[in-house]
Amino acid sequence: MTTVTFLGTGSAMQWRDRAQTGLLVERGDRRLLIDCGAGVLGRLAGTDAGYEGTSTVLLTHHHLDHVSDLLSLLKARWLAGEDHLRVVGPPGTKALVDGLLSVHDYLRDRVDLRLREVHPGEFSVAGLDVRARETRHSMPGLAYRFGDDFAFSGDTEAFVGMGEFVDGVTVLAHDCSFSDDIDVSNHPTPTSLGESLASVDVDRLYLTHLYPHTEGSHAEMVSSVERAGADIDVRVAQDGLRVDC
Repeated sequence: MTTVTFLGTGSAMQWRDRAQTGLLVERGDRRLLIDCGAGVLGRLAGTDAGYEGTSTVLLTHHHLDHVSDLLSLLKARWLAGEDHLRVVGPPGTKALVDGLLSVHDYLRDRVDLRLREVHPGEFSVAGLDVRARETRHSMPGLAYRFGDDFAFSGDTEAFVGMGEFVDGVTVLAHDCSFSDDIDVSNHPTPTSLGESLASVDVDRLYLTHLYPHTEGSHAEMVSSVERAGADIDVRVAQDGLRVDC
């Protein structure tokens, strides 16, 4: 069984109880942090695993709201006496981290930092088997699937290829940044998301990466996904939510 904890369900514009993007994936004693936006370190500190027990980060892409707490995590692990950190992500991850360390150079060599770049296809990270595919966003990125348990879209427009990628999973967390009345690219609206999942077999869908513009509209967003054809149990993710899948 895989357990997913939504550490951050917000966007570049943090809002009240929503930190930026971060999810903790656990299977047995294996733990993986997906993305590490602003506020995620504090949320992680409140879990049983804590940042002391979470030594691998898998990045979907390199926008600020997905990497803001990355060096804060490195520093926290160093100060807690942990000796290593693994950062995995799409091409450009090494340049990203090297650039951050060039600004905060006192953090160099504080822990054994290992960087790895991955591509669409299958690989293993933190003892978990992962499949990846490209997203459609304003910068290159990857969506990730963990067997038939869980998939996370990262930031992406909704499109049929993503629906095919997540077909058959128990739980899907998908970007749904704005309601239907916002004209947006690089992210989906509820209707476009529902249309992309109309013929997909997914048990539960959690809407995440929510902008403040959606506050007060969540019930309508869920209804819009369903009306567009998605025959799925649709819910809105909240920070701190733990889901077994």
